[in-house]
Amino acid sequence: MPPENTDWSDHRKFLEEARTRDAQDVLSPFRSRFHMPPHGAGEALYFTGNSLGLQPVGAKDIIDGELEDWKRLGVEAHFDGRRPWVSYHKEATEDLAELMGALPVEVVAMNALTVNLHLLLVSFYRPQGSRTKLMIEAGAFPSDRYAALSQLRLHGLDPAEHLIELSPRPGEHVLRTEDIQDRIAQEGDQLACVMLCGVQYYTGQWMPMREITQAAHAAGATCGFDLAHAAGNVPLALHDWDVDFACWCGYKYLNGGPGCTAGAFVHERHANKPDLQRFEGWWGHAEARRFKMEPDFDLMPGAEGWQTSNAPVMNMAAMLASLAEFRAAGMERLRAKSLDLTAFLESGIHAVAASTGSRLEILTPSDPAARGCQLSLVAHGHGKALFEHLTNQGVILDWREPAVIRMAPVPLYNSFSDVAEFLGILHAGLRGDT
Repeated sequence: MPPENTDWSDHRKFLEEARTRDAQDVLSPFRSRFHMPPHGAGEALYFTGNSLGLQPVGAKDIIDGELEDWKRLGVEAHFDGRRPWVSYHKEATEDLAELMGALPVEVVAMNALTVNLHLLLVSFYRPQGSRTKLMIEAGAFPSDRYAALSQLRLHGLDPAEHLIELSPRPGEHVLRTEDIQDRIAQEGDQLACVMLCGVQYYTGQWMPMREITQAAHAAGATCGFDLAHAAGNVPLALHDWDVDFACWCGYKYLNGGPGCTAGAFVHERHANKPDLQRFEGWWGHAEARRFKMEPDFDLMPGAEGWQTSNAPVMNMAAMLASLAEFRAAGMERLRAKSLDLTAFLESGIHAVAASTGSRLEILTPSDPAARGCQLSLVAHGHGKALFEHLTNQGVILDWREPAVIRMAPVPLYNSFSDVAEFLGILHAGLRGDT
């Protein structure tokens, strides 16, 4: 964090503190392993890794390698390529398992996020008798809500009666742990499945995932999470937390590029259950006999059993370069830097607000244990004009209606100096010094 009681009128001290922090940062070399978008004669200030991560420098070589194998080997690259395509998804397994706090058998890279969510809900939302309700958070990412509604309709259930949407208390922005637990207990034997986000896309709240899972299981319900904004952002322990299922995308904090292959987690206790309902496809069929083209499905154990199709190689290649950087950096070190970097940004926003007399409201929890690196900011009285000022000055942020600026200082490639420069531009915008 910057010096206590930082006076924004002496912005130089803030910049000096940032440079000192950067000089001490053991992860600072990783910035050069990602391509920062240009702005003018220099670089943009990129704080949108929560929407699309930056391109790893190593991505081009991996993609070029797959193109070369296709050119040189054609179909034979499925078995004879430098990374055989027939098992390409396995290239990501160990790294994803490490990031998710999972066993290798519990994770698989496949499909896109909402496709995986549907495939998992087919298995883990199984309404029977009076146990029919599906729980999500109010204000969930629209695609999650669409998926939930369509799953209810698939079972002939009316969403107005069977969908539970958790809302914060009046005047609050985030859900309280005790309120989530109380509502789960209240629904009791009417609840079939709890499906919440890991990190809420709009507020940046990191949900109490262990506590939610325990409460769901105590009520007799299954429990899963959409980790789109959690994977690569916060430390996860899906296996130890006893989560039933989870899914995530590969293009945000995992830096796999637009539309990158997503992933899924299924706890090992569900690893070999042929009677567990699922949508089947040939890549979930027993690997050793897959090419015998047998008419009857023979389930692969673990998360791989939810596969329906072979890996989209070109769509997955860039993510392998990013996963290598995560492996080298280590999630423990990334989390430590993330805590410092986000706190540095938070305290700077408060200093700017005090200096300019502005009302800057951070929707994201102030408790570091309840957030990742994203902060969601409302600049009351300024609206989108402030966002446009920041954009024009080379700050790449994210706007969400009606009035939220989302920013994410990503520890893999953002620096303390990035944050200090951004705060100077924010200060000028609030003062009208454009």
